[in-house]
Amino acid sequence: MFERFTEDARQAVRQAVEEARRLRHGQAGTEHLLLGLLSVTDSASARLLAARGVDRERVRTEILRIRGNTAGGEIDAEALETIGIDLSAVRRKVEEAFGPGALDHEAPRGRRGVPGGGRWATVTPRSKKVLELALREAVALKSKEIRDGHILLGIIREGEGLGVRVLADAGVNLVALREDVKSHLAGAGRQR
Repeated sequence: MFERFTEDARQAVRQAVEEARRLRHGQAGTEHLLLGLLSVTDSASARLLAARGVDRERVRTEILRIRGNTAGGEIDAEALETIGIDLSAVRRKVEEAFGPGALDHEAPRGRRGVPGGGRWATVTPRSKKVLELALREAVALKSKEIRDGHILLGIIREGEGLGVRVLADAGVNLVALREDVKSHLAGAGRQR
């Protein structure tokens, strides 16, 4: 399927995986796909979303509000203490075993210089569904390629992931956005 993706669509998926990795969310969800689309700033999806007041920073902030940031934010020592975990004692033990500052280093890098030993973050089943729906949208629109707009249509059509929730919470009229994306894709198809 990925051989049919345009460069913008491929880049959006790569950016989604990278965002999930940066946030240490483990898997790239529909919210990361939305971030990936917005990361390709000159893409049609990013422009259509920006026209509705949705930008990468706004989406990232909303994701962090909902899911939290596991990429090194302060651990709530008081909360851990209430369940019997002394964070200071844990830090001391780790530093005794692995050396001072052992918890302060970033994740080890693999052969390719990628955090986590080069392993790709996996995509959630919901994100896989979005990519399948992007293919279906492309087929329905008689497109030979899968563009970034098809991924956005997949996010909207899937309708239950955090990506579509972030859009709805931002006040985006999903029906109107869907129609605008389809119109843009139809126009892009005629130009080829």
